[in-house]
Amino acid sequence: MSHNFNETNPFMDSIVNFFVEHEDMRTKSWFLSNNPGPLFTILATYLYFCLYAGPRYMRDRKPFELKTTMIVYNIFQVVLSYVLFHEGYHGGWGFGKHQYNYKCQPVTYGTDTTSMRMARAVWLYYVAKITELLDTVFFVLRKKDRQISFLHMYHHTLMPVCAFIGVKYFAGGHGTLLGFINSFIHIVMYAYYLLAAMGPRIQKYLWWKKYITVLQIVQFLIIFVHTIQLQFQPSCDFPKSIGALLTFNAGLFTYMFSSFYVKNYKKEQKIAAKKQLKLEEDTLDINGNTKAPIKVD
Repeated sequence: MSHNFNETNPFMDSIVNFFVEHEDMRTKSWFLSNNPGPLFTILATYLYFCLYAGPRYMRDRKPFELKTTMIVYNIFQVVLSYVLFHEGYHGGWGFGKHQYNYKCQPVTYGTDTTSMRMARAVWLYYVAKITELLDTVFFVLRKKDRQISFLHMYHHTLMPVCAFIGVKYFAGGHGTLLGFINSFIHIVMYAYYLLAAMGPRIQKYLWWKKYITVLQIVQFLIIFVHTIQLQFQPSCDFPKSIGALLTFNAGLFTYMFSSFYVKNYKKEQKIAAKKQLKLEEDTLDINGNTKAPIKVD
């Protein structure tokens, strides 16, 4: 049996044509946006350090405190997240004559002021996802091994890739709602980390950590609904394949963050309840009456 290697594969051709047709020429020359090589190099270095080189280096060393570094870093992330939220609002997801359509918003690829504002916000979001890789680097240097879970690594590795696809092919339109909502949540999250970095005096007031996870779950539920509706709109000119990918990703993250919440916070509630029950039992006698305090002469 002979094969003609000059024959083309219609399926592969359709994939290539899809990305060629949707390449965003506005962002092609922007930093780290032309091809995925530099990003994959960064991610490979990140994974190598966080999973192998970093833990090996820190194995016989005391954890670094990095208090000042953490405060400066978290202030930077709060400001960056606010800028992204602000730009996303005025670039389309706010109210006004340029407001995006929440049911179906195609990518215009326009060079008008509003379209370019959203395109730049998508690129800045991509850069933000790369800077957030430092979260894990700091965990390694501070020996916060419990924080380096599969969910954490998967989330931090995947998001820059998704953001790269966004900035190279879809720098605007329906898919940008994720970045808009995510930026708001990151304002809250990095504000929490900023306060936590200020030491025990402040940390005792940070009872609301678990609600950040709740916000993240709500975020992915919103994106799941927002993107799955595209499949039921034949006339919507936003790629359904990209919508399906966003829906799948949102569903997966909803499951993973929900599992994290149950594992960490529901378990803590059960432990606290058991401790309270034991404390109450220790203060009662056999008849259920409160024990008299032991008198010490």
